[in-house]
Amino acid sequence: MINMKICLVGSAGGHLTQLLELEDLWNQYNHFYITYKEESSKYLPKSQKTYFVKDPMRNPLYLLLTFLQSLYIFLLENPNIIISTGAGITIPITFLGKIFGKKIVFIESLSRVKDPSITGKILYPISDLFLVQWKSLLKKYGKRARYGGRVF
Repeated sequence: MINMKICLVGSAGGHLTQLLELEDLWNQYNHFYITYKEESSKYLPKSQKTYFVKDPMRNPLYLLLTFLQSLYIFLLENPNIIISTGAGITIPITFLGKIFGKKIVFIESLSRVKDPSITGKILYPISDLFLVQWKSLLKKYGKRARYGGRVF
């Protein structure tokens, strides 16, 4: 196994499903997941390390709690790269990663065909690699966005 640790963070549901679809790309590396508990999170591999944080649900107090949980996980795991498909739970861990000089990869959701997501707008400036799944979003984001194809 290559000596690199990857944090895979995505909200439960479609965001998490998109991360799991890319397993062949990151499976050779030491990795762990951050998500929140929901029906779809039961599909995470039982053999992998998973952390569950509070879903911020656009609530400032919940976002603070998610930030504190993310700080604990970040300090415990110290990942080299953070890969995310969104949504709200992504913001605290990616900003922590950027503060500590880690690489940030954001993959805009497949459901975002014409308009950027709120999370995408927030993370675009700090992402080292920003991928969209629809070419139509390239003009919405700017020169640093890359078309990466679709995960499904």
